[in-house]
Amino acid sequence: MRRTFFRHVGQTSPSPLALEVDRADGVFLYSGDRRYLDMVSGVCVSNIGHGHPEVIEAVRAQAGDYFHLMVYGEMIEAPQVLHAALLTSVLPPPLDCIYYVNSGSEAVDAALKLAKRLTGRSRIASFINCYHGSSHASLSLMDSEERKGAFRPLLPGVDHLRFNCDEDLDLITGDTACVIVEPVQGEAGVIVPVDGFLQKLRRRCNSTGTLLIFDEVQTGFGRTGRMFAFEKYGTVPDILVLAKALGGGMPLGGVVSSKERLDAFTTAPVLGHITTFGGHPVCCAAALASLKVLLREDWVPCADAKGAFIEDALRRHPAVREVRRSGLLLAVDLGREDYASRMLELLLEEGAVSDYFLYNPTSFRIAPPLCISMDEAAMAVDITVRALDRL
Repeated sequence: MRRTFFRHVGQTSPSPLALEVDRADGVFLYSGDRRYLDMVSGVCVSNIGHGHPEVIEAVRAQAGDYFHLMVYGEMIEAPQVLHAALLTSVLPPPLDCIYYVNSGSEAVDAALKLAKRLTGRSRIASFINCYHGSSHASLSLMDSEERKGAFRPLLPGVDHLRFNCDEDLDLITGDTACVIVEPVQGEAGVIVPVDGFLQKLRRRCNSTGTLLIFDEVQTGFGRTGRMFAFEKYGTVPDILVLAKALGGGMPLGGVVSSKERLDAFTTAPVLGHITTFGGHPVCCAAALASLKVLLREDWVPCADAKGAFIEDALRRHPAVREVRRSGLLLAVDLGREDYASRMLELLLEEGAVSDYFLYNPTSFRIAPPLCISMDEAAMAVDITVRALDRL
């Protein structure tokens, strides 16, 4: 299996984790006779944990009814309709309609197209150290020349602002179609907005007629201790981009806005955005089951306390320079890139899976499933401390 993986499966880095997983359950991954605590959640995908029986049953039941029928938007499919109704019921009134796509990158692309279509403008503003995906359009939003230089030419007309910098909000003008921002910057190493910054961003967009897009691909569905991170900061976007945990472990993305705005995709031109597999019925069935679980359990309101427990335990370790956190999304900064890289190896040896941050190489990630118990959170601390002691 390992030989075939490296020979016939396309790789994304020279040294993938290459952990062969036999099964996954709750907060654990199983490989042979070893058990690993999942401290990544598939990069914030498996928020309700692995193998939840209600999601499995929903997938089974929908697979028994039908799989793909027609390109998205052409037929009335119950999983889409029921999920859309439940999702929008927990969002503020302007966000009352969802356009389903396949991934976060596609959702970002669609959101940018929608903003240009609605405003008739071409310029886009994003933030330094942002991450919005790897397609041509989403890659264009990043400021990292190292990541995007090899793929030029990219989308023109992108202005890069500094996160938490009020002065840079003046770069948003009457020519700016949209500003796209992560309410908590993920790949920058869990950078939270300073008090009032997102509200000031909202006011600037209002004054210039610019649409505000929140990318909650990584922060959505309880990761930060609220169902959506924007709730913590009292700022409602015009367009909300979702993926990762949206699908309950199945691939699914979405662009959420008002029905009036999303209807712009239906005319001038017709099929303004079209996707074959967006809103796949099996994925939407999993999404519906997952959302019902999140709304029923206490995992979202308890995420902050669990994250604080892990943070308080680790920040006292002499090897830890800083812990940055929002809910159950933590960046443990060791101050040195080689330390952070070595920690991923040590954690695996001690029985846990972690990950790095694209733009913060001195930190490692802790983002376990939200269903993690306090006992399992204590286990995460014990494993991490053992690895830190060996560093």
